[in-house]
Parts: sequence; C-alpha cells; structure tokens
Amino acid sequence: MKQKTDFQTFISYFKPHRRLFFLDLACALMISLIDLAFPFVSRWCMYTLLPNSIYKTFWMVMIIFLLAYLVRSFFTYIICYYGHTFGILVEADMRKDLFEHMQSLSYGYFDNNRIGQLMSRLTTDLFDITELAHHGPEDLFISTVTIIGSIIIMFTIEWRLALVIAIMIPVFILVVWKSRHSMSEASIRVKQKVAVINTDIESGLTGMKTAKAFANETIEQQKFNTSNDTYKTSKKQFHKAMGRFNAIMEFFMCTLSLIVIAVGGALIMQGKMDTIDLITFSLYVSTFVNPVRKLSNFAELFANGTAGLHRFVELLNTKPQLEDRPDAKELTNVSGQIDIDHVSFAYEEDRNILTDIDLHIHPGETLALVGSSGGGKTTLSQLIPRFYDVTKGAILVDGHDVRDVTQTSLHNNIGVVSQDVFLFADSIAENIRYGKLDATMEDIIEAAKLAEIYDDIMEMPDGFETNVGERGVLLSGGQKQRISIARIFLKNPPVLILDEATSALDSVTEAKIQETFDKLSQGRTTIVIAHRLSTVKNADRIAVIDEGRIIELGTHHELLENNGAYAQLVHTQELMK
Repeated sequence: MKQKTDFQTFISYFKPHRRLFFLDLACALMISLIDLAFPFVSRWCMYTLLPNSIYKTFWMVMIIFLLAYLVRSFFTYIICYYGHTFGILVEADMRKDLFEHMQSLSYGYFDNNRIGQLMSRLTTDLFDITELAHHGPEDLFISTVTIIGSIIIMFTIEWRLALVIAIMIPVFILVVWKSRHSMSEASIRVKQKVAVINTDIESGLTGMKTAKAFANETIEQQKFNTSNDTYKTSKKQFHKAMGRFNAIMEFFMCTLSLIVIAVGGALIMQGKMDTIDLITFSLYVSTFVNPVRKLSNFAELFANGTAGLHRFVELLNTKPQLEDRPDAKELTNVSGQIDIDHVSFAYEEDRNILTDIDLHIHPGETLALVGSSGGGKTTLSQLIPRFYDVTKGAILVDGHDVRDVTQTSLHNNIGVVSQDVFLFADSIAENIRYGKLDATMEDIIEAAKLAEIYDDIMEMPDGFETNVGERGVLLSGGQKQRISIARIFLKNPPVLILDEATSALDSVTEAKIQETFDKLSQGRTTIVIAHRLSTVKNADRIAVIDEGRIIELGTHHELLENNGAYAQLVHTQELMK
C-alpha cells in the first residue's frame, strides 16, 4: 500500500468491478449526447422545418426525441441501480480489506484506540468513499462531456459568443478547485470529530447499566449533550465552505445567462446574429445547469470521499507492532517446555512492568503465579503467546523463540481463559464452538459437561441454541465464565493459561471445575494465575511475583515453611474466611 498514492489505492478497487463501472460511464455518455443533440436539432427545426412548413418531419423529430428521452430515462435507471451496486461492491471490498488488516494489528494498537473511532473508519468513512466511487467519475464525466460538447457546437454557431462562454468556464473551474480544497480540509476535521463523538456515544451506551446502578443518568446525559453539541458545530466550517461554493456557483449560472443574452443581444443589434441562434445558445446554457450542479455535488463528494480515503489508507498503512519474521516456522508437536529467559517488559520506556524474570516450566508441569494485584502476573502470561514482545530477554516454547514462529501456530497451541470473558452475540453452541470451528455437536456437549455448564444450558428455553445477548449480557457471570472454559476444553491445547479462570464461580462450582482442570492439566503445561490461593496449592510449583519480580518459587509446602511472602498471603486469606 505504501507504494501507492491514495488515488491509486482507490482506483485499484475498481478493477474487479470494471464492467459495471464502464457500463455506468457508457450510460452517462449516452445521456450527455441526447442532452447535446436537443438544442442543435431544435435550431435545425427552427431554421429549416418550421419556416418551410415541413410539419410532418417536424412532428416526427419531436416523436423521435420523445423516444430518446424514454431511452434516456432507462439509462438513468441503469446509472442509479448498477452505479450504486458498483459503489457498494467497492465499499464492501474496502471494508473487507480494512477489517482483515485490523485483525493483523497487535494487542497494543487496540489498547490505544477506542472502538468507536475504529467503527467510524469502517462505516462512515467508507460510505463517503462509496458515494465518491459511484457518483464521482459519473458526475465528472457527464459534466465534462456536456460542457465541452456544448462549447464546440456553440463555436460552430457563433464563435464570438462561444468565446465569451469559453473564457468564463475556466474561471469557474478555478473557483471550484479552490473551494474543493477548503472543503476537503474541513471534511477531514469533521471526520476526526465525528469519530470522537461516536466513541463517546459507544461508551455511554456500553456503560448504561452502570450509570443506572449509580443513579448517574444525569451525568451521562450531560456527557451526551456535550458530544451532541460538538456534533452540531462539527460541520460548521465544512458547511461554510460548501455555502461559499454554492453561492459562487449560483452567481455564475445567473451571470452566464445574463451575459449570453447581453452579448447575444448586442450581436443581434449589429446584425451579426439572429434570434434563433440566441435561443439555441440559451438552450445550451440551460444544458449547462445540470452538469454544473453535478460539479457542485462532485466538489462535496470529492471533499468527503478524499477525506475518508485518506483515513482509510492511513489505517491500512498502519503496520502491526508484531509481525511474523519472513523465515518464521510453524510450531508443531508441542510438548510444553516454556523457558522465560531473563525477561523484562515495559509498555512505555523506562517504566518496567517485569524485570529480569527467569523461569523454566517443564512439559506437563502446573505453575501458579500469585501475588498482589498489579504485580505483573497477567502481563507475564500475555508474553508467552506473544500478545506483546518482550523488551529484554526471550521466551521460548519447546526451545523455539516465540518471535521465530508464526503467531497463528503459537496461538493454536496455547489456550487462554481470562477473567475478562468475551462472548459473541450468538448462540451458546457457537460460542463454545469458537474453540474449535469444526467441532461436532457431540464435542460441544462434552465440553459443556466438563465445564459444569451442561445442566444450566439444558434448563434454558432453547438449550444450546439460546442466544447469549450482547457480550453475554443474558447470562450470569458464572455462566459466561463456564462457557469460556468449555471453549478451551474444546480447543484442548498442549499449553493452558488460566488467568483467574474461576474467579466468577461459586465455591461449589469452582471445586467441581478445579477437579476437571486437574484432569485437563495432566500431560500438558498449565500456568494458573489466581488470587484465591486454595485453588493453586496443588500446583507443582508456585511463583510469587511482586512489583515485576519473582521473589519466591517453590511448592505450596516449601513456601509455607519459608514463612515468607506466600505464607503471609495464605495467612491473610485464612483470616478473611
């Protein structure tokens, strides 16, 4: 993409649908030719047919033009229907590529960009590009053919009057160009503001339940009103630029008609032109009205479309922070050996989250990471599947640096269940199947039983076809967590990362799932992050992390005997029971 200009990128999306594009332009050409023919044929009728009383031919010409206008209507239908179809196909291709590119971006990108802004890139911006793709070439083509054709014909009738009109046209085009530039800059600023507004609205809707829980509807209404007021003024500069353009255009159109009558009248007074030619010129000036208005629309479309196109290309040119190396290998036959070799990590420079972590996890071993919140446990677990790259050191899986293998193969071999569960607005069955897309219904049922969610599902009205709602809102926290656990059971990876995986469960269900986890972890490497220490006491080893460093490492009994940080955590939790 970086080898292409914005325009070249835009045009590249025309190629797969070029037949529709050329059909659109062909119909536009036929409409222009019919519009150009009418004044010329009318002049011939007034010069030849009517004065010589050739009325039969005159009426035949009128009928022919009636039929021509019927055909013109058909061409208009083709342009409207297939032209918009072409625009939609271009938009769909661009949206597909943009979404595909978004999926290639790293975790860090989504940490720093809000969903509402990305939604604006995928919807509003692309809609404006679609309008430009359809109407832009068509309007520009019709306007160019009609105006140039009219001027050529007018030069054959009366060159002096045609010359006056020909001089005015470039002046008008210059004004259009300058107005377009100011409109384009204003449109880019509008899109940036609208993206922020969409983000605020998305945030307000997402947090609606929280607002109600705290009786803070008034505060949220104030926030919405602020965003809404920003929207009301966001297009002010753009509409000013568009208003200037339309005012100049209307002045030009009125002045053009006035000049034609004035100059034509002067030529008639000098005996250099007759009334019929002046009427013909007036008809051609009237023919200008539609193309000029199309130029007006094109200026607005171009301003909005190029602003959206610039933002589209800008995002498409955003490189993922993490990319597979050209010689990256597929990670296969994973035994589960994980070596964390003197790893340090920082989201921002000079602010280490992890410092010199040196840890070696054997195949099939269960390692628990415990410690106070914010110590770096989750961050460490996210470095293993390479959601982020280490700042120093290296992480190896089966002796392979995770930076030397493909991310897809790495993610296929590592299963993650986090505290922050995400469910798609789909059925329970499809949410579980997400762990293994080719799973049968029997596989899904078995996974649900392992996750202790099967009985709950069967009590629901539609069983496994029950829709979970937006982000699983129709389910309890425990049910959502168990569905995510069922998803990982279905995936059955050689390496498991359980980040507070049972935090939303009651003690009875947690105990049942813990037994299942114990069975699942047999023969596979498991990393468990937990605040509830009762769930990790049977782990092969426990690492205590504090302020980004491992301060203790050993079994449950060894750490209790050391009477250090782990023993203090256990003692504190026992007091809280």
